Amino acid sequence: MALPPHNHRKLTALLLKCTSQLNMKHLLQIQTQLITNAPPSPYIDPNLITIKLIGVCATHSQVRYAALIFSQLPNANVIAWNTLLKAYAQNSEWFQTLHCFCNQLHSPAFRQPDEYTFTSVLKACSGLVAVFDGQKVHAVVAKMGHQSNLCVSNSLVDMYFRFGLPVTAKLLFDEMLVRDVVTWNTLVNGYSLCGDVVSSRCVFDQMDDKNMISWSAMITGYARSGDLDSARCLFNEMPERNVVVWNAIIAGYTQNEKYSDVIHLFRKMQQVGRVKPNDITLVCVLSACAQLGALDLGKWIDLFIKRNRVELKLFLGNALADMFIKCGYLAEGMRVFETMKERDVISWSIIVTGLAMHGYAEEAFSYFFEMLKSGVNPNEVTFMGLLSACTHSGLVERGLEYFKLMESEYGITPQIEHYGCMVDLLSRAGRLNEAEDLINSMPIKPNAIVWGALLGGCRIYKDFERGEMVIQRILELDSEHSGSYVYLANIYASMGRLDDSANSMLKMRKNGVLKVPGCSWIEVDNRVHEFFMGDRSHPQADKIYSKIRELGPRMKIAGYKPNTDLVLQSVDEEEKENALSTHSEKLAIAFGLINTSEGTTIRIVKNLRVCSDCHEAAKIISKVVKREIIVRDRSRFHIFREGSCSCNDYW
Repeated sequence: MALPPHNHRKLTALLLKCTSQLNMKHLLQIQTQLITNAPPSPYIDPNLITIKLIGVCATHSQVRYAALIFSQLPNANVIAWNTLLKAYAQNSEWFQTLHCFCNQLHSPAFRQPDEYTFTSVLKACSGLVAVFDGQKVHAVVAKMGHQSNLCVSNSLVDMYFRFGLPVTAKLLFDEMLVRDVVTWNTLVNGYSLCGDVVSSRCVFDQMDDKNMISWSAMITGYARSGDLDSARCLFNEMPERNVVVWNAIIAGYTQNEKYSDVIHLFRKMQQVGRVKPNDITLVCVLSACAQLGALDLGKWIDLFIKRNRVELKLFLGNALADMFIKCGYLAEGMRVFETMKERDVISWSIIVTGLAMHGYAEEAFSYFFEMLKSGVNPNEVTFMGLLSACTHSGLVERGLEYFKLMESEYGITPQIEHYGCMVDLLSRAGRLNEAEDLINSMPIKPNAIVWGALLGGCRIYKDFERGEMVIQRILELDSEHSGSYVYLANIYASMGRLDDSANSMLKMRKNGVLKVPGCSWIEVDNRVHEFFMGDRSHPQADKIYSKIRELGPRMKIAGYKPNTDLVLQSVDEEEKENALSTHSEKLAIAFGLINTSEGTTIRIVKNLRVCSDCHEAAKIISKVVKREIIVRDRSRFHIFREGSCSCNDYW
């Protein structure tokens, strides 16, 4: 006997409630009662119920539950199969999509695939760049007569472009009897994917009917090729912009590491007001905040997420945690991590690396063990975090142990970065012979960065003979390695060979080698300010230099002695001291002291390793002005309080 209508209505209402709250356990129980345990009823369409539930699961990225729900369906129709395929495809579960398609073809109750089937399957082939599988699916499409379908044809064209076969894609395009704006957009985007931005623009200019996707595809193409000027010109020409187009230009600047421009564009987007940022926008902007140390804007995004009840999905959660940690707000980063419902190896690696950067080696290893307990396997990035934790804390034996475990226990082949980290670990600890032996035994050719790690040890332990040999190796690999010329000049200067020191710098200029300029960023009142050494371009330059002059005598009374050996020019001591006082981080600290209230923490990000003089100066300034100063340099955080640093002068 079929369920009475009123019972069915109650179960359906309960089903909808569970759906809205995503209570998977109850969803499965109710579905079982409606479908499996009930005889045929005019009120129940098993396929319809299943299709609805799978759709909800797919929206919430719960694909495993979608498959469980589908598995309870006794007689799936083609729409149910397509819904499951779409669920896999829209969540980038490419292997599962193809596996599901094979099951459909070989199912005892075979249901003929239709155009909706093939759009999901072809998307999976594109995602996997599975050329052979894609060609087989194409053959099935042709055999079943679906190649004339517009959606399927568009999917085929897109797939062949993603395979890097633009000629095949263009042939399919030319054969199409009917084309829509999606077809043209696929061609524009396809050429962009293949790096042929000229052909992409030609197609774009031929289009009579352009939509937002057309514009964003073209902007993305220019951004991929590094031509941000053309991308921006196209963006400025648009009569109207939606979130897809804003994301295209913001992502373009993010990919090209133009982080200040990313923040500027985001603020402009906010001023326009008609377009609301989505997950993609926020991830890009959080990445820029992380790189520049723009904590205030990062905090605003955190509040925006909370106010708008934006679901903290995996990518957004990872970006938010990473931003807080890289801005020196470790506790907040860990708070975000703890609230995330889903975590992957990237999530755990962010925490492990973040703790390492802050000098908390034992805590980094503790989270690593928690990660293993949770069933997540480490990757290359995780081990970089662990090895850098050892480097910053001088844990040589532990570093050597985990370097070996990478391959023997976890099957991860060490990359050049891991070798560089190990050479750095050994070199900082004064074990220069072992560091050099490790370089010579590497199965991959060492690069200038690996040799540079050994050079750093030679500098610390004044092993000039080895240092000269290392420099020759570096210059053989990279004749424009400015650090080598500077180091050589330093060696000669320390030995009293001033003419040789000057000749080294002269050779550097003659060869057109430019030293990477030190740059520091500080965020004040929601704006990021940038400083270079000797920079006088800032509107408050006079006040900044006045503050530095004011601090000078107070710092010396507190015990500061300028390390003038770092200045290679043949000038008197006073001029050397003046040169040191204009390093970028000192300018940023002075600016922070002028523009923030007493007791406020000053947070600075620097693109290079902090020099020994600036490190000592920051310690003294923190004591003199009674402020906490946090500096993130190229490799770690330095937290200066009351005349000492969290790194214990080991960096």
